[in-house]
Amino acid sequence: MNATFIDPGRLRTELALQECVVTSDGLGGHGETWSEIASVFAMVEPVGAQSVFGAGQSLETVTHRVTIRRRDGVASGMRFVRQERVFEIVTVHDPDETSRYMVCRVREEGR
Repeated sequence: MNATFIDPGRLRTELALQECVVTSDGLGGHGETWSEIASVFAMVEPVGAQSVFGAGQSLETVTHRVTIRRRDGVASGMRFVRQERVFEIVTVHDPDETSRYMVCRVREEGR
């Protein structure tokens, strides 16, 4: 298998990796908060954009490919944050099965 070449110098966008923490509210329900677990450097590449109109409003969604160095524990359901931008992680995979990098497909919803 050929290793995919990824220029490590292109991993220059700093992102906060966050996971959701669910806490009981004591009344049978729960609350969700986001906790930062790491700061990572990434290459962020836009992939596509979509606008859906319904119920009198429009929802814009942009998908990106985020490449980071391999890190244990990164999974779908987590998110990356940069300033006010939030990138929800949809999928995570190793592009060439060498355990050097991870490619995350993420979704960013319009504000």
